[in-house]
Amino acid sequence: MASARQLALRALVRRRTGQEFADQVINQLLKASSLGPADRGFALELFYGVLRNLTLLDFWIGKLRSTDLDPRTRDLLRLGIYQLFLLQTPPHAAVFETVALAPQRTRPLINAILRRASREDAHLTKAAEAQPIAIRYSTPEFLIDRWARQFGIEASLALCQWNNRPAPNYLRINQLRITPEKFLERYPGSFLLPRRTNFASLTNPTAATEKGDGYIQDPSTALACEMLQPGPGESVLDACAAPGGKTAYLAEMMRNEGLLVAADADEIRLQRLRENLLRLGVSNVHLVHCNWLDETSICSAALKEHSFDHILVDAPCTNTGVIRRRVDVRWRLRPDDFVRMPRQQFSILRAVRRFLKPGGSLVYSTCSLESEENEGVVKSFLRVEPDFRLTIRAESLPFRDQFDGAFAARLHQGPAVE
Repeated sequence: MASARQLALRALVRRRTGQEFADQVINQLLKASSLGPADRGFALELFYGVLRNLTLLDFWIGKLRSTDLDPRTRDLLRLGIYQLFLLQTPPHAAVFETVALAPQRTRPLINAILRRASREDAHLTKAAEAQPIAIRYSTPEFLIDRWARQFGIEASLALCQWNNRPAPNYLRINQLRITPEKFLERYPGSFLLPRRTNFASLTNPTAATEKGDGYIQDPSTALACEMLQPGPGESVLDACAAPGGKTAYLAEMMRNEGLLVAADADEIRLQRLRENLLRLGVSNVHLVHCNWLDETSICSAALKEHSFDHILVDAPCTNTGVIRRRVDVRWRLRPDDFVRMPRQQFSILRAVRRFLKPGGSLVYSTCSLESEENEGVVKSFLRVEPDFRLTIRAESLPFRDQFDGAFAARLHQGPAVE
């Protein structure tokens, strides 16, 4: 049976050599393992901890070894040094267990480097403290530069610090199944979040999610749904619905009455959406496979134009507001993504608008912090759609609001009401 350290190493190698997202990699490996809860938690800590600190770990490795290293040896050293410096694992355990994972031929090298790292702990830590933010918080410089221009240097530093902390477990209480009062009774140790009557914190959310009493969700994700405010009996289109957290919240607001069409371009994600909605007791949803960037796909979805009271477009985005949860986003993003994504988002908005009833409302949302994907897309849309007007916008900023980043804007079709 693989140990937690072995599983974390496999995940690091697989993530480095493949195209899968980090959470897909680790979840698949954990699903196939027989590790107990404590070891599963340790494997997650090692895997995500290394990914959060890649640049910093490589800085330390560079101080300890000036010549090139093969990728697997580097992965092992990252794993070992993360335990030594950031987890404060006793040196004998961190070094011995990491060396044991290495091929026989590289064990002497890894052993020597890790033992030296242990001896020079204070010196190496001090050297790291003098490095730029990009190294200390393992964040690409182009992202730091963007955030500094948009939010200021202090806020960008706070954002980097936020992104490097493990994300807590927050759940939206599913009031199709249970009231908040009964939820707190049923799950000892749970408590409501400040200023939220339907979001709770729970150390181990497994039982609540499996029973359908809750859905793992950051409160920032509720921003778009609460801005849309659908009512029972109305018709609503959730245009980019998978995996279904917002869809389920919309259904709850509608009390499972009326029609809620949930569309997504990915059939695999639609299946996951179907499973989530079934577990949560949602019964008024019709699932549709639709790629809003493909007119043929839109036509095959057979949606009737001007048929929805409300439309939610929770658009695909760069995810810069949720880097704390999607740890590998920072390593996947490239500068041209901030040109490409707004174009896609604008195209999706233009594609869905014809399905809105006259006088209806459309909410556009992302989990991005970037102005090009948020205000920029809204302004571009309003320039070419003069019958729409912006009625409200809001955002969640991690360094200010202490929740994930999110943006939402409600666009109303028709003239202003005097």
